[in-house]
Amino acid sequence: MSSTYGNIVRNGFWDNNPGLVQLLGLCPLLAVTTNVVNGLGLGLATVAVLVLSNITVSLIRSLVPQEVRIPVFVLVIASFVTAVELTMNAFFHDLYKILGIFIPLIVTNCVIIGRAEAFASKNRFRFALADGLAMGFGFTAVLVLLGGMRELLGQGTLLAQAHLMFGEAARGMTLHVIDNYRGFLLAILPPGAFLGMGLLIALKNTIDSRLAARAVRARPAEKVEGGAEATA
Repeated sequence: MSSTYGNIVRNGFWDNNPGLVQLLGLCPLLAVTTNVVNGLGLGLATVAVLVLSNITVSLIRSLVPQEVRIPVFVLVIASFVTAVELTMNAFFHDLYKILGIFIPLIVTNCVIIGRAEAFASKNRFRFALADGLAMGFGFTAVLVLLGGMRELLGQGTLLAQAHLMFGEAARGMTLHVIDNYRGFLLAILPPGAFLGMGLLIALKNTIDSRLAARAVRARPAEKVEGGAEATA
């Protein structure tokens, strides 16, 4: 059982990460990640919708005819997106205005409908919950990491405007990593998002290649005819 949850978590965070491997949800991912707080805000909103929709789809999967499952899934997702949108408008209004159209557009995020169709509709409630959390936080990690890269290169800071999410007490959380930094405009512009995303994907692929090579070297030598040894 534990290995099942472990595989789900590893799949969501690394092996099949929505942002780095599946390359889903790239439109909001590239558009709002001008700083860490924007990325974290959209990421947590996506996690909420993904988890709630996964749970609901898993619970009603035996009640929904196959012919109408996709419209029903979209209806479920749209309902939770509306709830999240109203909640952010009420409690995080300034951040809600910054994220703008990308909050209601969560309903079209391929990550959410993809997990509902590929996983939640075929698995039990607890596995669907684990998958929603793993995929959601895996996607959020990419949003935050890309936002941090762009903010650091573009403004020389981290956690700017943290008070939009954490309240007035967080105004002092802004880290001025590079003093007297004049900024690097390209990092804030859309091309900077594409370059940053490309670097993250290249870094993941490099790590995967090195891990695969290390696994091959660690594999026991196999016996071949004549008593000689060879590696696979």
